[in-house]
Amino acid sequence: MTTKQTKEEANWQGEPLEEGEALRRAMGAPRRGAGEPVRESAPEPGAPREHHPVIVIGGGQAGLSVGYHLARRGVPFIILDASLRVGDAWRQRWDSLRLFSSARFSALDGLPFPGPQHRFPSKDEMAAYLESYVAHFQLPVRSGVRVERLTRSDSGRYLIEATSATAATGPGAPARTLAYEADQVVVAMSSHQRARVPAFARELRADIVQIHSKDYRNPTQLRSGPVLIVGSGNSGADIAMELAPRHGVWLAGRDVGQVPFDIEGRWARLFLIRLVMRVIFHRVLTIRTPMGRKARPQMIAHGGPLVRLKRAQLQRAGVVRVPRVVGVRGGMPQLDDGRVLDVANVVWAAGFDAGFSWIDLPIFTTPPAPDGRASSGAPGEPAHRAGIVDGAPGLYFVGLHFLYAASSAMIHGVGRDASRIADAVAARQGVARASNARAA
Repeated sequence: MTTKQTKEEANWQGEPLEEGEALRRAMGAPRRGAGEPVRESAPEPGAPREHHPVIVIGGGQAGLSVGYHLARRGVPFIILDASLRVGDAWRQRWDSLRLFSSARFSALDGLPFPGPQHRFPSKDEMAAYLESYVAHFQLPVRSGVRVERLTRSDSGRYLIEATSATAATGPGAPARTLAYEADQVVVAMSSHQRARVPAFARELRADIVQIHSKDYRNPTQLRSGPVLIVGSGNSGADIAMELAPRHGVWLAGRDVGQVPFDIEGRWARLFLIRLVMRVIFHRVLTIRTPMGRKARPQMIAHGGPLVRLKRAQLQRAGVVRVPRVVGVRGGMPQLDDGRVLDVANVVWAAGFDAGFSWIDLPIFTTPPAPDGRASSGAPGEPAHRAGIVDGAPGLYFVGLHFLYAASSAMIHGVGRDASRIADAVAARQGVARASNARAA
């Protein structure tokens, strides 16, 4: 189970920012591409499209799980991933991050996580594991390929426009423009692609350091003085505990609850972790159960409870809980109760958007605007049936929050969804092969 953030600032109509943009945009810097290391070049007119039966977009744990199951079924595919190196999404989190699941529940299908099974791996160990997974199963991952647009031709094939860069590409150098087509596409990405920061962040005083939890690495990034952490979920709580010995810390947001036991304790190791992850999250809270259908909207909107830390630990560390942030007054953040906090730093840790504005297909329940926001201010979410998009045959999603169950976005749970989607892909490809054979 990975870190989850609360999403109360979804009510702020805040502007979603691409990865790494929170600090720059909030301080008035011009926008750059979505984590793009280089400048895009213009597409070459008439450039031939590279065809593949199946293309998986995303090379994290969801994409690699899909790749593993497609390979087992003999389905030819490639995986496109924007990161320059497999596992970079984990390497780029804060330095002290440890997983909220033990090694036993942090492995993908087919390859156990190395080392003692009751320990909680670091983010760098998880990144290294994903790299070893690709090598072990020889998965065809193309790193440094950022998908810019996904659409569909009149013939029904999916068209992908992408840019490619390598670590050797110098700053400002043009990226190579790539064009692909596929009979089927699996979008294997989490619901947390675009960090959200409210529009009023720009009104904060210029000397306040602002950073998003996706860009936070360690306390040296902040200036001396009090810190306001906006978002009281697992990321916000973890960062608050790390900063408390050096700063006065306010933690803003609603009480998200907490797991009622120590996840590193004896009883957790013996059976409680397995009960929560493999029974409650994996089998009870699903779209097929009344309890799961009732819980799903709440879990999607607000995330899960505190997993490792407890309220009492935060209090003992000196972290002060405050209501949510609703605006700015006099250049300082204002709380829901009217108080204004005199802070030197703000860490935004209160939510993400799916970031699917690059998908140019009529599949969204609330269509995303060009900047990634939905027209209603809520994230644009694809309409799907447990990951299968009926409105666009041959298009699938894996890795979304509560795609099928509460465990769908968790490392230990993504494999079941990946296997089911791989079955659907293989079945559709089999139908296509039979039709082509008859036509021949």
